[in-house]
Amino acid sequence: MIKINLLPHREEKRKQRRAAFFAMLGFSGVVGVLIVILLGAYFAHSIANQNARNHFIQLENVRLDGEIKEIVSLRQDIASLKARQQAVENLQGDRNQPVYLMDELVKQVPEGIYLRNFKQDGQRVILNGYAQSNERVSELLRNLSNNSPWLERPDLIEIRAASIGTGNDTKRVFDFTVNVGIKRPSDNVPDTADKKIVAK
Repeated sequence: MIKINLLPHREEKRKQRRAAFFAMLGFSGVVGVLIVILLGAYFAHSIANQNARNHFIQLENVRLDGEIKEIVSLRQDIASLKARQQAVENLQGDRNQPVYLMDELVKQVPEGIYLRNFKQDGQRVILNGYAQSNERVSELLRNLSNNSPWLERPDLIEIRAASIGTGNDTKRVFDFTVNVGIKRPSDNVPDTADKKIVAK
């Protein structure tokens, strides 16, 4: 006996395929939404971590800027203290300069030279006086330049012929002006310290 299926089986298969397609489409959509949500959460977490790192770096930069300012301030304070210390040391050393100066002038001024006056301006001294001859002035310059541990770099500013005395007592001399530098006592300390070290 021949069985004939008169039901619309093709329509039924189409409905089944359509239902399976929409089910698969819905499942794909749900999976896609889940993937988007997960990726969004991952990226949001990464952005939050990066923002936290950036915030930490900014705070550290602010802290380091403060430390740098403090270091600069400390360096300025140290430089100021060193300048004050140097000024005090210079004052301590300079208070004996008149003694050194007078002692050296007594030692270095040769015979035939008469000093009228001298004036100190900082670390330079201007000497004014009379000399019997130009050679005496040259000898004075050599003595001040080579033989003195406290005087240095003498410069002859002026020398001219002059006369002193009146009548029969008139003498022909040379009026001179010399500018000479004074060494600070501290300038001589390293040499003696080096000699002590070498001696040991």
